[in-house]
Amino acid sequence: MSPKNTSLGKLSSFLSIIKQSLNGEELDYTVGSIRRSVVLLAIPMMLEMIMESVFALVDLYFVGHLHNSSFAIQTVGLTESVLTVIYSLAIGISMAATAVVARRIGEKDPEAATKAGMQAILIAGVITLVLSVLGVVFAEKILLLMGASAEVARVGTPFMQLMMGSSLFIMLLFLINGIFRGAGNAAIAMKSLWVANVANIILCPIFINGFGPIPAFGLTGAAMATTLGRGLGVAYQLYHLTRGNSALQVRLQHFVPDQEQIKALVKIASPAVLQFVIASCSWIFLAQLVATTGGDHGSAGYQTALRLLMFFILPAWGLSNAAATLVGQNLGAHQIERAEQAVWQTAKYNVLFMAFVTIISLVGAGYFVAFFTNDAQVQEVAIQAIRIMSVGYIFYGIGMVLINTFNGAGDTWTPTWVNLGGFWAFQIPLAYILAKTFALGPLGVFIAIPVAETFITLVSIFLFKRGRWKTVKV
Repeated sequence: MSPKNTSLGKLSSFLSIIKQSLNGEELDYTVGSIRRSVVLLAIPMMLEMIMESVFALVDLYFVGHLHNSSFAIQTVGLTESVLTVIYSLAIGISMAATAVVARRIGEKDPEAATKAGMQAILIAGVITLVLSVLGVVFAEKILLLMGASAEVARVGTPFMQLMMGSSLFIMLLFLINGIFRGAGNAAIAMKSLWVANVANIILCPIFINGFGPIPAFGLTGAAMATTLGRGLGVAYQLYHLTRGNSALQVRLQHFVPDQEQIKALVKIASPAVLQFVIASCSWIFLAQLVATTGGDHGSAGYQTALRLLMFFILPAWGLSNAAATLVGQNLGAHQIERAEQAVWQTAKYNVLFMAFVTIISLVGAGYFVAFFTNDAQVQEVAIQAIRIMSVGYIFYGIGMVLINTFNGAGDTWTPTWVNLGGFWAFQIPLAYILAKTFALGPLGVFIAIPVAETFITLVSIFLFKRGRWKTVKV
């Protein structure tokens, strides 16, 4: 066979894999090529996470061109920092759902998988209701506590109230997508984010600037658009979850509280939630530290950099999610060696992706920042932050895969302890010392981030090789 025909054959095979990964089929990842399995899962998962990151960037772009844009950018950034607590809960519970659903699917027990997923939704609904009420009532006080000035808090309170009040949509987007991923159908998870983002992109300029009979709501309009977009994404998820043409055959009886199932989920979800709350609270502390040492412009620059950082990192997180599904299903099928091979294959792909992103970030930082804000002082801080934080991207990529491996196996305590040590015992003290004691201000915070992430990754590699995750029962 000629080299040309060989190349065409490989291209045709790759295009076939892409098509299959986007079709929304539920596949058995306990058999066949590991490399093919990783790619089939990774493509829709990466696209899903790109869509999730687009939410913040769309809001940032439109509010960044409002009058007093530094106030608006700071409000969006600080609100997103607080919402990371909701994200943490959502990701933690979805991790538990993914682990249990994947394990049951690997054991060829779709009935038990469906029941576990629906019980997770019940748990999430109760928790989110409480947090939403607290967020709406104390929105202004939360902004002030985060280091916002009185004027920023006044302007940003309606934005935060609406975002916190609609946090159920955030929770369900993450959770139901986790259920689909555990079942091996990553494409539906991806498409739900497409629906949500298209709606957000269309509605954002309409609600912010006004259109025809619709008045201009300014900053609050961004929250309105995001809320409606996420709501449509959840509606799309529920449609596919209940239509009955997949392994997950949802019935009303699955929503009847089952004490034993809830206990089993909470046992896995509690440390999973805690590990992300630990990380999120660390980011909140860093945001507050930047706001108090760098002022409004320093805070706005840092928040701009974080939104861009998340845009590049979330696809890598999506790719690493493939490890959670592969590990869960293969442990359920008692194929431990295959599960381990899948982890290293996923890590290899993530390293290649993050190496590319590192180059893009170092070279293009100025162009990216200028697209989102015209404020020269904000741009200067944001560019500095991006270039420093991107130094650790490759380590971020490896660490993400290993964290998802532990969680996918149901070993949620290991990454919880790693995060506690890495963020609270290492990153926060280091950032505080550099920012305050050495008077580096925001620069000290920027330096602490890649240093801490590198430390966390090295510890995770050591713990992964010890192999405790292979023996966890869920």
